Amino acid sequence: MKKRIAIFASGSGSNAQKIMEYFKKHNDAEVAILLTNNPEAYVLQRADNFEIPSHIFDKHEFYETDNIVNLLKNLQVNIIILAGFLWLIPQNLLKAFPNKIINIHPALLPKFGGKGMYGDRIHQSVLDTGEEESGITIHFVNDQFDEGEVIYQSRFRIEKDDDLEMIKFKGQQLEHLHYPKVIEQLLKKMKDD
Repeated sequence: MKKRIAIFASGSGSNAQKIMEYFKKHNDAEVAILLTNNPEAYVLQRADNFEIPSHIFDKHEFYETDNIVNLLKNLQVNIIILAGFLWLIPQNLLKAFPNKIINIHPALLPKFGGKGMYGDRIHQSVLDTGEEESGITIHFVNDQFDEGEVIYQSRFRIEKDDDLEMIKFKGQQLEHLHYPKVIEQLLKKMKDD
């Protein structure tokens, strides 16, 4: 049986799309569902294009019920991938999927992480501090923003004339290249539950 992936996303979903593309004709894994807290998120259209079912939820359902946990268990999900998902993961989900929830951060953690550090804010902070390199961090999710164990990092040099858009572009290239492959490696290591 194929390993099953659930993707959580809040926005446009370019990483989600790369994951959907990567696993579309994969022999051992598939994207089973996309979940979002944003009914306007473009990622819903991306999932629809791949004929992947989606589920939209609100804060009450996410934080005060077991609906999401039950949905993922019923779908026999093996791994949960955060792809631009902005809410902290609740305890019931962390307990139900220990070391099976993965996030990608567009900077080299532990720098430039934590609550409110997402999107352009991260890249601007990297620029403002005069860093010579940046990159991506793929990590396990725990009950704190961006503090889970690091799984993989990839870096790029920041040239002196790089602006916010260039840093964002370089980072996104690394995200799209590495995130699906790291997910694949993690799934290979997982024993069948």
